Amino acid sequence: MDPECSCGCGTPSRAAFGSIPRRPETPAAAAGPHAIAQALIPAGTFVMGDSSGDRNHGDGETPQHPVTLEAFSIDATSVTNDDFARFVAATGYRTEAESFGYSAVFHLALAADDEDVIGQPPGTPWWLGVKGADWQHPGGALSDLTGLGDHPVVHISWNDAQAYCAWAGRRLPTEAEWEYAARGGLDRKKYPWGDEEVDAGGWRTNIWQGEFPRRNTLDDGWLTTAPVRTFAPNGFGLWQMVGNVWEWTADWFSADYYRQSPDTAPTGPADGQTRVLRGGSYLCHISYCNRYRNSARSQNTPDSSMGNAGFRTVAL
Repeated sequence: MDPECSCGCGTPSRAAFGSIPRRPETPAAAAGPHAIAQALIPAGTFVMGDSSGDRNHGDGETPQHPVTLEAFSIDATSVTNDDFARFVAATGYRTEAESFGYSAVFHLALAADDEDVIGQPPGTPWWLGVKGADWQHPGGALSDLTGLGDHPVVHISWNDAQAYCAWAGRRLPTEAEWEYAARGGLDRKKYPWGDEEVDAGGWRTNIWQGEFPRRNTLDDGWLTTAPVRTFAPNGFGLWQMVGNVWEWTADWFSADYYRQSPDTAPTGPADGQTRVLRGGSYLCHISYCNRYRNSARSQNTPDSSMGNAGFRTVAL
C-alpha cells in the first residue's frame, strides 16, 4: 500500500509482503506491433488538479494550475490480456510477478490453495500475497484468462509496462497527459462525463458496490475487471479512464510537485521512489475511497504488481 493511503482501492507495494528477492533477468524486447485503437487528443490548455474538494490527504492534488500540452495519440482502452499476450509471445518476456513468484490479489478474487497465500499486510487485510498470481493467473494458480481476453491486463508492474512500451515503440503517458485525456474536453469536472455521480441514471464505470471489503452487490455487473469497452467513452473517445483498473503513468510521484510544476508539458519530478498511478479501480467507492476522479492520484514502487492495476500507452 502506498505510504499515504489506507483506503481499499489503493495498491499494495511489493515490500508490504516482506523481503524482495533479486529479480532474474528477462529477455530483451524487440520492436513489435501495437494493435490498440487510438484517440487523437488535441493540443490545448486545461486546469490540472482537484476542483471538487474531494481530494485525499497527502496525494498532492493541489494547487490547481494551468497546463498546456501539444497534441498526442493515446490508446482508446487499457492494454488488454490479448494485447499483452501478443507481446509475450513475440518476446518471451516474464513479468516481475512471474519472476518474484507472487503478486497481490484482492481476497474475494482469490483462486488458489491456502498454502499459496504467503502474506497479508496488517493494515490492508483484504490484500493477499499469492504465489502463482500473475497476468495469466489473476486470482492465483487456480485461475486463468478464459473469457478475459478483452479485459485489462493486471499484475503488471511499472517496469513491465515499460518493457511492453519498448517492444511496441510506445511510451507511458505523463501524468498531465493522462489527466487531460481523462477529462475528455470537460475542464474542471470531477469525472470524465461531468460532475454527476457514477450511479446517477445508470452505472458509468466499474467500481465497488456494497459493504467493503466483505460484500460486493455487483450492481454494475462486475466483481473485478470489466471488458475495456464497457460503459461509454468520454468526449475524446477514451474508455474507462476512471474505475476498472489503476493505470501507470511515466512520472515519479511527489506530493509537492504541483507547487513547482511547469505550465507547459510537465513530466514530473526528476527522481523519486514511487511512480504515479491514475484512475482508481474496481475497488473504489465514494464512501471510503474517492480516487476514481479525473484529478485523483496514487503511487507505488516500480516493481509492485497487483490485481487492480494495468496501463495504456501513447505514441512516441
